[in-house]
Amino acid sequence: MMRVPLSPRDRARCYISPDPATSLPRTLSGVNPTVSPAPSHCIMSNSPDKKETVEIRAVTPTARADDDLAEPAEAPASRSFLAAFTSRATPAGDLDAIATRRSVFDDAQLAPFYWPHPQYENRHRFDPAARWTHREERAVRRKTDLKIFLWILVMFFGLNLDRGNLGNASADNLLPDLHITTNDYNNAQNMYRIGFLISEIPSQMIGKRLGPDRWIPVQIILWSLASGGQFFMHNRAGFFACRFFIGLFMGGFIPDAILYLSYFYTKTEMPLRLAFFWFVDSLSGVVASFIAYGVLHMRGVQGRAGWRWLFLLEALISLVIGLLSFLFLVPGPTQTATWWNPRGYFTEREETIIVTRVLRDDPSKGDMHNRQALSLSMLWQSLRDYDLWPIYVIGLLFEIPTAPPKSYLSLSLKAIGFSTFQTTLLGIPVTVFAAINLLLATELSERLRQICVVGILTQLWSLPLLIILYLNASTLSHWGLYAVTFVLLGWPSPHAAHVGWCSRLSNAVRTRTVSAALYNITIQLSGIASSNIYRSDDKPYYHRGDGQLIAINVATIVAYALAKGYYVARNRWKRNRWEAMTAEEKVEYLTTTTDQGNKRLDFLFDS
Repeated sequence: MMRVPLSPRDRARCYISPDPATSLPRTLSGVNPTVSPAPSHCIMSNSPDKKETVEIRAVTPTARADDDLAEPAEAPASRSFLAAFTSRATPAGDLDAIATRRSVFDDAQLAPFYWPHPQYENRHRFDPAARWTHREERAVRRKTDLKIFLWILVMFFGLNLDRGNLGNASADNLLPDLHITTNDYNNAQNMYRIGFLISEIPSQMIGKRLGPDRWIPVQIILWSLASGGQFFMHNRAGFFACRFFIGLFMGGFIPDAILYLSYFYTKTEMPLRLAFFWFVDSLSGVVASFIAYGVLHMRGVQGRAGWRWLFLLEALISLVIGLLSFLFLVPGPTQTATWWNPRGYFTEREETIIVTRVLRDDPSKGDMHNRQALSLSMLWQSLRDYDLWPIYVIGLLFEIPTAPPKSYLSLSLKAIGFSTFQTTLLGIPVTVFAAINLLLATELSERLRQICVVGILTQLWSLPLLIILYLNASTLSHWGLYAVTFVLLGWPSPHAAHVGWCSRLSNAVRTRTVSAALYNITIQLSGIASSNIYRSDDKPYYHRGDGQLIAINVATIVAYALAKGYYVARNRWKRNRWEAMTAEEKVEYLTTTTDQGNKRLDFLFDS
């Protein structure tokens, strides 16, 4: 036995598994750690007043063929998209093979430095000695998808109903009824985004302190009340106020939901689930179109316009979702028992599998308690993480080339002669096409592990279509213009891949919490910019606006290329410093460094 004292200062984190003989990280060397079949077992004090003591059985390196661990899954290249929700890429008929992935916790010398923080709420279920099969892992993942992920999708559906119904409402003479112009419509969109921006980081801080399971239901209820208030608005001021408060209460929801999902899933499982997250965005658009088709026929009921009933009905749907979320959301994997479900969602064995596999994949997720607030110094440290700035720049740009045509689809179709109900129905195929392509773009990005390259390809999809609109929009027939717009708005968005990319490159709970909010802020800022490109004096074909979109499209391609070059250069710099160290210096670095998160030399950037 050996006993290793730990102080909080020494509790450095990274998810890369080092070789015990050389301490060379797997990411840099391609070498995996080797351990004996007898697993390590650690016992640590929970006392915050004294240093922790870790008791570990000595582990001696052995040949890889002699241990029972699976190789770390750095990329899901061998899995199809749907396989991510069913089974890992396991050999046929080998579901009873060990699925536990090799990690830093299998190295007795280094494991103590990656151990979960004493306040980590799931620590009592963390067991590096635990082994489970692919069959067990698949069953746990399916149950997690059903009990946790499915309700997250339902909540996101409610959010998208309330934030996306303005387009359908505008098809029912919203602007004439309120005596507002196209520019007022743009400004209302900006008011929504300003409210969103104001609350994004404060909401994220509140969510980190209270826990997403408490804060998210409150948010949903608040924004549903604000959305329902649109039933009563009669002028521009009321329109602006409603859109502002909807944005104010929605701010922080998406980063909170992403952080919440990271408690249950590994880094290779997150991007594809986030793709379904935004697939629901598109799906809600389809459902909303069908709802709108029916509800807009209510124009004249109680002397009210159809768009008023649309706002009210969809607000009631999200209100019910918010109330039910108090029941269905749980704090974390080991805190699922409630008054209405005292047995909880998972057995002790399943909790051990969830917690251990998540920490084996990324030990940094054990850094903080799920109700532990971020300090101002933590916030500032995350804000100045320059290695994430390239992602934020891309976030400012990549959606702008398709955003104005999407926002103005209903108004544009009505302007060229389609009826209210034709306009509503014509939006459905566009939404379905975009949803399918979003899934495919995320799948391609995860298979290739070339996010910037895939991002460039998605911009090249929209560039020729924007050129067609710029040169020929006024000469195209109604259906020809719709066909070009259909293909343009069906572009394969890399948004879900970007969110997973941002999370992976954070490599710390503190940074992951803030970076998700900052990335979402850049998305809202891009929305503000895009909403001012199509102007009243440029309609109905918006030639000037399309020229601006072409320029931004080219700038986005350049931004992706520069980001790729930056991360390649950063990785080269880290490798050179690492390879210049002796074996002893590498061990010393791993056990004493004050570098945190993505600043560690044993962490490399995906690009």
